[in-house]
Amino acid sequence: MAGDIGQGKGPGGPSGARVPAHPLARKPAGNAAQNSGARNSARNPARSPLRKGAKRPLPPGEQFFTPGATGLRRAVERRSATVLVFLFQLPRWVIPVVMVALMLTGVVVADWRGGLAVLPVLAFVLWLAYMSWPSLRAGGRLLRVALVTFLVLLAATRFGLF
Repeated sequence: MAGDIGQGKGPGGPSGARVPAHPLARKPAGNAAQNSGARNSARNPARSPLRKGAKRPLPPGEQFFTPGATGLRRAVERRSATVLVFLFQLPRWVIPVVMVALMLTGVVVADWRGGLAVLPVLAFVLWLAYMSWPSLRAGGRLLRVALVTFLVLLAATRFGLF
C-alpha cells in the first residue's frame, strides 16, 4: 500500500530489506535498577524518570529515514534528523504557540512585517510536508498543497505583490 512506505511494516519493511534504526532513535540499554525505577514511578512521582527538566524519550520505531531514499531526499532527511530530535525534546506547547503567534501576526499586520512573520511558518510547513510526503495518501498531500498555497498567497499579498 502506498501509505505504508517508511512505516516499517513486516519483518523487513515494505521493500523486504531491513533498515537499521538510526542511532538517535535507539533506546539506551539500561540496567535493572533503571528499569525498576520506571515501574515505581507510578507509585512515587518523585522517582519518575521524566522529572522536571528531563528530556522526553523518542517515540518507538525502527526507521528514522525513508527506506531506499537516494539523492536529495536522503540528504535532507540526514540533515533534518538532528533538528527533528531537537524539536521533539521541546515542550509540546512551544511549536504550536510560536506558529500561531507568527500566523496571527501575518494575518493582522497588513504590510511587509506581516509577510516576514508568515515566512517562517511557510518554511516550517514546507519542510514538514517534504519530510512526510512519501507516507501520505492523496488527501493528505492535497491538504498540504492547499496550506502551502494559502501561505504563499498570504505572504505575497503582505509584500505587495498582489
